[in-house]
Amino acid sequence: MTDQKLAPADVFCRATLNFAARSGEFVAEPTELDIFDGRTAELPGWAECGFEVVSHSTAAASWDDEALTAVHHREMEELARKMTGCDVALVSNHIKRGPEHAAQHQDLAPIVFVHSDFAAGYDDLVRQSFQQSDREGSMRALERNGVTPADVAAASRLVILQFWRNTGPAKMDLPLAFCDARTVTPADTRPIPVTDYAGSGVDFEALAVLGPTEASPYRWYAFPELQPDETVAFRTYDTELVARGETWFTPHSAFRDPEVEIGRPARSSIELRAICLYE
Repeated sequence: MTDQKLAPADVFCRATLNFAARSGEFVAEPTELDIFDGRTAELPGWAECGFEVVSHSTAAASWDDEALTAVHHREMEELARKMTGCDVALVSNHIKRGPEHAAQHQDLAPIVFVHSDFAAGYDDLVRQSFQQSDREGSMRALERNGVTPADVAAASRLVILQFWRNTGPAKMDLPLAFCDARTVTPADTRPIPVTDYAGSGVDFEALAVLGPTEASPYRWYAFPELQPDETVAFRTYDTELVARGETWFTPHSAFRDPEVEIGRPARSSIELRAICLYE
């Protein structure tokens, strides 16, 4: 955790986030706290605090799956390479969240539990996934970038940079908040098993984030009224940070905007995950 004093920022709202209890049974521990306005804060960028908002328009004609796969995956690979300096970035798929998707599977509803997506060791699963020829999205990403499963296996460093984009009204019921990675440590988390995520057959371990304390006060931000030509980039894995025992993750959670009634309007968003490889 950083010892530096964090710059002041305007408060976006007071909201309740659901953390994991620090002791006893593994249950949610609702905690009310300030969510700061990321647009007015002096944040250093994703490599230090874990996340940043980026201006980025898309050439995709719509947000339907065909357009996203044909156009947007490549666009986000290019953005990930630019932001990280990696040699190759691979985007295999995307996730949509909104009422219609939540109706298909509960895992596709906005997640109102403080978490980060991947526990230590997830890079092994990533490397294995690119060895499986039945994974169409992975094979398509490899072909698009002119790399092989062996290249993924041999990469000296692997970073996962995720992108979250609002595709609905600028003011929504359940926007996403991000925790400054400088204010949280691996000791503030515990792994939780995820089984058959959204019916995909994929099992892995995510991270639950324990409730704040005086020693771990955390610092949360959101970006009000995100536009379709903006995206929030946030780091969820970095093999170098894992090896050093440093914070490789960015806690995040949906939260209730107190000015918006649930469903009026409901959140509509897409997420993409770039696997950034270094030779």
